[in-house]
Amino acid sequence: MSDLRNLPSVDKLLNRASASALIAEYGRPLTLEALRATLEAARTAFKNTQQIPTETEIFQQAETQLQKWTAPTLHPVINASGVIVHTNLGRAPLSNAAMKAASEAALGYSNLEYDLAKGQRGSRLLHAEEMLVRLTGAEAALVVNNNAAAVLLALTALAKRRRALIARTQLVEIGGGFRIPDVMAQSGAKLIEIGATNRVHLSDYQQAIDEQPIALVMRAHRSNFAIVGFHTEPELPEICTVAHAAGLPVVDDLGSGTLIDTAPYGLGHEPTVQESLAAGADLVTFSGDKLLGGPQAGILVGRADLIAKLKKHPLARALRADKLALAALSATLLHYLKDEAIREIPVWQMIAAPEKELHTRILGWIAALGVGVAIPGESTVGGGSLPGQVLPTWLLALPNSRPVKLLKQLRESHPPVIARIQDDRVVLDPRTILPEQDEILLQAILGIFNANAAN
Repeated sequence: MSDLRNLPSVDKLLNRASASALIAEYGRPLTLEALRATLEAARTAFKNTQQIPTETEIFQQAETQLQKWTAPTLHPVINASGVIVHTNLGRAPLSNAAMKAASEAALGYSNLEYDLAKGQRGSRLLHAEEMLVRLTGAEAALVVNNNAAAVLLALTALAKRRRALIARTQLVEIGGGFRIPDVMAQSGAKLIEIGATNRVHLSDYQQAIDEQPIALVMRAHRSNFAIVGFHTEPELPEICTVAHAAGLPVVDDLGSGTLIDTAPYGLGHEPTVQESLAAGADLVTFSGDKLLGGPQAGILVGRADLIAKLKKHPLARALRADKLALAALSATLLHYLKDEAIREIPVWQMIAAPEKELHTRILGWIAALGVGVAIPGESTVGGGSLPGQVLPTWLLALPNSRPVKLLKQLRESHPPVIARIQDDRVVLDPRTILPEQDEILLQAILGIFNANAAN
């Protein structure tokens, strides 16, 4: 009869070669914890089974526990969903140059806050600023860690305990419950709403400015939804004219932001940063990891005096971008300066990908797999950009009577494949799959279909 006294002690287990192997891979403290947890589980199970695990079984269970504890939670995935800037999948993939720049900044020291010419302390706020100024025509620029931070900093530095004017048509909420009114409240600015939900007139701005002291006028671009029907509101140049006549700055939150006109690529027009500045906005805020195609960052461009005030604000330090983001962002901006963004930045490669090339790519997949059919479909930009706008594409439709199960199997492959179901079939969009991922994708699909056929 088995007896708990036959269960080996931790000290005895630690003297075994199997323990030495685990310690070499996972370290002694974590291995010790795993062995203790395994022995405790064995004692608990003994009450029902009256069985003692062998040493081999103990080490197997401990190793399984160690693998679970040390497994990364952040995994690379193949985005076959057709959503280009997929917030849940990390938004914009970086260009090769941006990845190289971030890697070089990470692997060694850098002049992040060191002035090489003067041999003394410098400022990280200068990195990427010159390129942003050259690209947008702004007087100055500042990079923080995301666009929400950019908006928060601007409002805190320029309107804390003062009134900030915004139209009700622009009180937007984006993913994750981020709401413009909440950020304005957090900044300490007093929100003054004007107009109705669907209609705002220039006279609403003028009246509010005439009736009470205002610190700034804000406009938030509706980048993730559209108002249709009985709707009107002034254009940005008109808003700027009224605000500037009263000596008030205008902050324009573009959200995703773009430096390139999207219209030539089969999409509706998305306001560019350059257009916003040309219209008279004094500060423009936008993201670095959406249509710009770079790392997570919040970017502010505009008047030099306002940017200088933001740089000096204590909150700027709390919201500053790190060296990896600054390195990757600088490399991304360089693509725009060299007029190679469409060719080098993955987001723009995907947006500009011709239908014919996508179709040819799928036909190659079908030939390699021996299953599937090419069907027409639609891709979306995503990331809170260009609401309702789609790009025509071709999809690989996989034959399967249980599409939900197949979708789950794709997610459980290595790396996970994120697809979608359309008309009761699992479909994969090549537009959002990086070309170097094709072979891995095909192997994952073949593995699943072979396993299903064997069962």
